[in-house]
Amino acid sequence: MSVRPSKRAPDAMRAVSIERGVARYAEGSCLVKFGETHVLCCASLEEKAPGWLRGQGKGWVTAEYAMLPRATHERTRREVTSGKPSGRTQEIQRLIGRSLRAVVDLKMIGERQITVDCDVLQADGGTRTASITGAWVALHDCLAWMKARDMLKGPALKDHVAAVSCGIYKGAPVLDLDYAEDSSAETDANFVLTGSGGIVEIQGTAEGTPFSEEELLELLRLAKAGCASLVDLQKLAVA
Repeated sequence: MSVRPSKRAPDAMRAVSIERGVARYAEGSCLVKFGETHVLCCASLEEKAPGWLRGQGKGWVTAEYAMLPRATHERTRREVTSGKPSGRTQEIQRLIGRSLRAVVDLKMIGERQITVDCDVLQADGGTRTASITGAWVALHDCLAWMKARDMLKGPALKDHVAAVSCGIYKGAPVLDLDYAEDSSAETDANFVLTGSGGIVEIQGTAEGTPFSEEELLELLRLAKAGCASLVDLQKLAVA
């Protein structure tokens, strides 16, 4: 029997769904669900690049991330009330932005900026990985919106990008941690991979006992399989 609270097999992901076009006014949007983690992703186009990029003939893709107050078991204060985003929020939104820029040809956008907002409606572990996976779909649809209006200089999207968490839970490497696992795992890692298998980023942390190189490679193997299935879902979603 599985040691996982969800009774999933070690290499089994939660049920994942992607629903496009959920925000009326955004150039691209989707609602992505990794089990009970639900994230709304909206891509917005601005007709100007950041000031530090102007005159260089290329654009920018960035991201913002936030959690609704009751996305978690207890209400959390809106970060706007403290005047600035937390360190965790800043780290996650930078990760999302880096992940998207890894698969975009910024010169093809022209001097414009696309911002992808990822708002967590409900959290049960893996909010950053769900955000990255859904953000790609929202970005894809924003770029399609631009292409339909002859706003792109050429193909802007070079590849898919998706992300998944892996960890060592009760001594076993497992894929796609929910909160029950994430909160007590011996090792917690996030993998961001492209559709062609390239590695964009790996974040890995041990709690207590350090993990071995062999365990890291097993987590990477699980992540590759998980991201491949997520890319297949992205392809179905935008087909």
